[in-house]
Amino acid sequence: MILSSFRRLFLGLLVATFTLSFSSRLAADLVWHPDTGWRIDGGVLSGLSGVEGRNALELMNNARRAEERGNLSSAIKTYNKVVKRYGTSIYTPEALYRTARLYLERKQYNKAFDSFQNLVTRYPNTPRFNEIIGEQYRIASALLDGARQHYWGWLPGFPDRAKGVLYFEFILLNAPYSDYAPLALMNIARGHQKLRNTYEAIDALDRLINTYPQSLLTADAYLQLAKTHASLVDGPNYDQESTQEAITYFQDFMILFPGDPNVGTAEDGLDRMRTVLAQSKINIADFYFEKRDNYTAARVFYNEAITVYPDSEIAAHARQRLAEVDAAAARSQPDAGDGEAAAPAPKKKRFFFF
Repeated sequence: MILSSFRRLFLGLLVATFTLSFSSRLAADLVWHPDTGWRIDGGVLSGLSGVEGRNALELMNNARRAEERGNLSSAIKTYNKVVKRYGTSIYTPEALYRTARLYLERKQYNKAFDSFQNLVTRYPNTPRFNEIIGEQYRIASALLDGARQHYWGWLPGFPDRAKGVLYFEFILLNAPYSDYAPLALMNIARGHQKLRNTYEAIDALDRLINTYPQSLLTADAYLQLAKTHASLVDGPNYDQESTQEAITYFQDFMILFPGDPNVGTAEDGLDRMRTVLAQSKINIADFYFEKRDNYTAARVFYNEAITVYPDSEIAAHARQRLAEVDAAAARSQPDAGDGEAAAPAPKKKRFFFF
């Protein structure tokens, strides 16, 4: 029983290994020569036979010759016929690759990216995987930086930075453990910042920090997170959640990367955020002190201002205000030297005559 299970497992692994090695050799065994056309080397079969095999090979040769003549539109159409008609043959990955390259040459960035995506989705073991991810990265970067998609290969359209952000998300899914993954997240954050999608930028930076803590980009992600939260701060009179988040990330950056050349920038940002937060505490304390005569609440918030930034001028101001609170509280108490309050006069007795 155990031996039989082992044999089945061994045979399954053997078949899987053969299949993977076969699929990975497809593109490598298809060779082009201007005189002879496309040729299959290494004893690998095309996946087609008879008339179908001859027709597929003829289409591939026609497409490549049109490509070399500079007739890119005709070459693309012919390669697409190969993909559509002979999708399981050895010619398909090469046709998809050549099509993507030609679209890229015509600055049809969307179609180029889609063709590359189709290739890595259908043939994830292609030996060109790293090259394709690199090309997709360059396409996404170009669109994010304002490159114009060309329609029909000659008519420039409008910049589409949102499409660049979307393509970086695809790269992240295609190669989550590659060197491109943290770069993609950093560019996603950069793109959302350009598009004024601040919270989406924060999400991308947070994903980078949590998923790739050992990346060389992690330090910059911490600093960018702090700066992005700081950009949401409206001043001491408003909600301070973003201020506190910015303080946290500035402090984390300085603790985790003490030798980073941007520590000075982080110190300046931390100073600004702590000043805003401490001033917000003073503003609340002033309200309780001046408007409500609530000395207990005023003391709490003045002390919180000191705690937030103890060595600052704003902390010195809070200490001065605490002294004023103590003086006002003392004045509001009854004078102990006056003795006990006089007892109320007794009521006069009334006499009733009948």
